[in-house]
Amino acid sequence: MSDPAYPRDMVGYGRDAPHPRWPNDARVAIQIAVNYEAGAESNVLHGDRASEGALTDTPFPPLVGERNRLVESAYEYGSRRGIWRLFELFEERRIKVSLFGVVMALERNPAVARAFHEAGHEIVSHGYRWIDYRDVDEVTERDLMRRAVAGIERLTGERPVGWMTGRPSMRTRELVVEEGGFLYDRDALDDELPYWVHVGGRDHLVIPYSYETNDMRYGSATGGFVTGRDFCDYLCDAFDQLYAEGATKPKLMSIGLHERTVGRPGRAHGLARFLDHALGHERVWFATGREIAEHWRREFPPR
Repeated sequence: MSDPAYPRDMVGYGRDAPHPRWPNDARVAIQIAVNYEAGAESNVLHGDRASEGALTDTPFPPLVGERNRLVESAYEYGSRRGIWRLFELFEERRIKVSLFGVVMALERNPAVARAFHEAGHEIVSHGYRWIDYRDVDEVTERDLMRRAVAGIERLTGERPVGWMTGRPSMRTRELVVEEGGFLYDRDALDDELPYWVHVGGRDHLVIPYSYETNDMRYGSATGGFVTGRDFCDYLCDAFDQLYAEGATKPKLMSIGLHERTVGRPGRAHGLARFLDHALGHERVWFATGREIAEHWRREFPPR
């Protein structure tokens, strides 16, 4: 039994995880999240103290008080080319994804928000800035959250119902619940099924994300994937394991992508091979976060 005085849940569903009853009796639900962050990363142009150091696909550390042209151009690749390659991959296969949109980034390239929204993909609020919110005070984080919600509504005509910070503070979930209007958030890595938490006197749904089946593992900083085949093999292994288990205990497979990373040709080829592998199986549900949240709320409302 969990210790009520300890603020972490180390038990979860345990051995009694519910059968999720995915639509069409799917053995695996696959949720693909495409992170769009280019133009909102740390940069002195944006008033930050240093250049970006996370997921740059370069060997260069952050530069304090300076711009880093190569790091900037690595991000620009995502907005100029990578995001459209991914868009085309999904459109060709009729797969719907969740676009984790940082609003400052989308404001600099609104055609991305329009294209994904008009094609029926979900636009999830990924914050107003792509920064580490542990370094931000509560007033600023609350203000940026409101700007993030308003920005997506302005860009797409629809309010986001999903939230994903990526680098949250310890208060982020409380602020999400306080803001209201969200069906779920993704700032968790702790399960393979959605689950309810009680926050600020309200029931709140969490749909776990993954840093494992995620292209962030390319590059020397995180280790892991080198080639597109590496990424494909790992995704296929994870899928095959979940598909086998799904004969009796279906789960959710969360896949995290970044336009500037897997949008590169060799890596995109590996992603395409995985998608075709999964599509070659029956009883697989490619779903947006919103679809998963709506399903879970119908089938497993909070007690």
